[in-house]
Amino acid sequence: MIGQGAPKGTYTGHGVGHGFAHMTPGRRYKVIKEFKDFDRSVHPVGEEWTYIGTAFLPYDDGRSIFVSVDGEREWHIRMQDREEEQRDILDALPTYIAAI
Repeated sequence: MIGQGAPKGTYTGHGVGHGFAHMTPGRRYKVIKEFKDFDRSVHPVGEEWTYIGTAFLPYDDGRSIFVSVDGEREWHIRMQDREEEQRDILDALPTYIAAI
């Protein structure tokens, strides 16, 4: 994960606790195939976190994935559901991220 994350409640306090693809809020997941998010941050094999929830911004086809590495801070993984961006990753998310 890049950066220090945000204080607990930054994203969870705004109703983002929805499932997405195969992910369920509160469950632990591990990256099983490296990927880059919209910000070009690399999520390497072995990265683990608890899935918090998701949000979608239709105007930009933006898919936000909210996670916590330590249970105290929250991170925002930005993706874009467009062919030239992360659509291939989003469409095949279970091949990149697996439940632990």
